[in-house]
Amino acid sequence: MADEYQYDVLVIGAGPGGYVAAIRAAQLGLKTACAESRETLGGTCLNVGCIPSKAMLHASEYYDAAANGAMEAMGIEVTPRLNMEKLHGQRIDAVSGLTRGIEFLFKKNKVDWKKGHATFQDAHTVKVGEETVTAKNVVIATGSSVTPLPGVEVDNANFVVVDSTGALELPKVPEHMVVIGAGVIGLELGSVWRRLGAKVTCVEYLDEILPGMDDDIRKEARKIFKKQGIEFKLGTKVTGCTVAGSEATLTMEPAKGGEAETLEADCVLVSIGRKPNTAKLGLEAIGLEVNKRGQVETDHEFRTKVDGVWAIGDVIPGPMLAHKAEDEGIAVAENIAGQTGIVNHDVIPSVVYTWPEIAGVGLTEAQAKEAGHTLKTSKFPMMANSRAKTNHEPDGLVKIIADAESDRVLGVWAIASVAGTMIAEAALAMEFGATSEDIAYTCHAHPTHSEAVKEAAMGVQGKPIHI
Repeated sequence: MADEYQYDVLVIGAGPGGYVAAIRAAQLGLKTACAESRETLGGTCLNVGCIPSKAMLHASEYYDAAANGAMEAMGIEVTPRLNMEKLHGQRIDAVSGLTRGIEFLFKKNKVDWKKGHATFQDAHTVKVGEETVTAKNVVIATGSSVTPLPGVEVDNANFVVVDSTGALELPKVPEHMVVIGAGVIGLELGSVWRRLGAKVTCVEYLDEILPGMDDDIRKEARKIFKKQGIEFKLGTKVTGCTVAGSEATLTMEPAKGGEAETLEADCVLVSIGRKPNTAKLGLEAIGLEVNKRGQVETDHEFRTKVDGVWAIGDVIPGPMLAHKAEDEGIAVAENIAGQTGIVNHDVIPSVVYTWPEIAGVGLTEAQAKEAGHTLKTSKFPMMANSRAKTNHEPDGLVKIIADAESDRVLGVWAIASVAGTMIAEAALAMEFGATSEDIAYTCHAHPTHSEAVKEAAMGVQGKPIHI
């Protein structure tokens, strides 16, 4: 280590990208510190994002199954009673257990946790709270925060107009929740409260839900959610929101112009996306500019244009996903250590943890056509899958998109109760450059949901068995 620096590596941010980068750097023998301004490690994902939302989604699935006849159909008769205190308690337990786990991993790997907000003084000097820390390499891993919507002011304290953080902590089930934005977070949290008894209306600026996913999957998912009781107002722009006591009134108009209308709710969830946390880092002190989306640009090794400064995760271009940040965290640490750290950004799965789950990896059909491929595609419905049948989970499908000439798999999209787990097979296959024939001739255990992936691959070959 160069004697003039206290550390080989200082990672700014202890979210999925930052804490993984810090641990990997320490494992590779680099003296490492990690700056984090939260009271707990784990970033948005562990504290107010992926983890607590899954705890709420899972619990609400049980309640919904008991309350709406799914259990009764299997001969189990129960009358559920909702205990909000316990519901929130198990969420808090999950979060505290995992954040403490990272603290333990920091100690085990000898990563120093510097508590406080970090600001660059120069490329190798960072002020963290009141302390000044020097490092040969600095990794920006500050993540993202909720994008505000002009005319709609979030106040998580009164639970009338909330963002995703406030929506996890509602003390009671709303009568009518309006979700602004039909993306992943809006649909997941809307699903939680719909299952627990709220009327849910989803207002989306675009003409279809789940932007970025394959069109067949988007349409099918909306049909399923509508059947579950979520109402959609698509192609609709929210222009303002007024709050009187415990009621909110939204003003809306068609996205393409037209008559304004109002919608009343006792809870409004603003969920229109996330923005990179680059504003208060003092980037101007090191001459690092952000692009028009507020992101830090890097090369494929995650170096910024400033020597010794690197960046990963939600602050750089690409999907804002915890697992993308984790992979980049490992890669950047390996690159700093002189090894070869690579992330294949073409094979990053995305999952929506609704019921059923929705997942995809690779190209959509539209993207594949745009890229000039001649395609063969195949869809296999979950209602023809024996495990889905026995589990009373008929909704959904698996779609495989392959290049017609080479048969190489370009994209896999799925709606199924365990689509998030099933998509790992597709990602692994694509990482190895698999053809649809490779998947079709791989023996899958029976009866499993994953057989639907095999059958969809057989369909690309023109010879599915069970349809």
